[in-house]
Amino acid sequence: MTTYLDAAIDAATMAGDYQITRLGTEVNVEYKGAINLVTEVDKACEKMIIERLLKEFPHHSILAEEGGETKQKSDYKWIIDPLDGTTNYAHGYPLFCVSIGLEYGGEIVAGVVYDPNRKELFTAELGSGSFVNGKKMQVSKAPNVGKSMLSTGFAYNIREKVDNNLDHFRKMILQAQAVRRDGVAAIDLCYVAAGRYDGFWELDLFAWDVAAGGLMIHEAGGKVTRFDGTPATVYDRQIAASNGLIHDELVGLLVGV
Repeated sequence: MTTYLDAAIDAATMAGDYQITRLGTEVNVEYKGAINLVTEVDKACEKMIIERLLKEFPHHSILAEEGGETKQKSDYKWIIDPLDGTTNYAHGYPLFCVSIGLEYGGEIVAGVVYDPNRKELFTAELGSGSFVNGKKMQVSKAPNVGKSMLSTGFAYNIREKVDNNLDHFRKMILQAQAVRRDGVAAIDLCYVAAGRYDGFWELDLFAWDVAAGGLMIHEAGGKVTRFDGTPATVYDRQIAASNGLIHDELVGLLVGV
């Protein structure tokens, strides 16, 4: 795994550092939906990440946010979000990241999330722990939701869907010590792994949002499931993640809405 992780780190840091050079400059913005943005920086970063990975692993397959999935089939699949937090980025708000996960035989085995604003590099390998800038991460010890700081997010189709997380948000903000909404799911998941957040939930996510961050939590001793507490894959569209200690209470609140 080390060879794969090194390549992902190289690709993620290259893309993230490029994002910083373009932050606050004139960036072309397109709309995939009413509030769903994509910038030329997203596309440029995705291109450089894919080129870097395929140069070393030409037979691997790719699933990326902007370009979709390649036709090439392989036991190895790179799952890429070249710029998680595009809306933040387009507004010059310095909270965004690069997320790269590697799936092998249907299981996420390596992950990298790079926050170029804080120069924080989150890494994980299956069975080997997760780290931030080389320091081993461990989930928090918050014993219940009432003593927890949680995070969540809202999908781009919030205006169209009845099941849009607003009911869950209202319930959680009245139960938890605090709830934050950063707009960057990959970082939220890493923060759970690092013990900065005690739990996270969200609807309508995609594999590239959660592949790397979910592994971070698993390797830091936390738990990731669907809202009903059953095991989750990166292809599920809902996620509940926590330090494990509050998980039953967290999913109980989500199911009760």
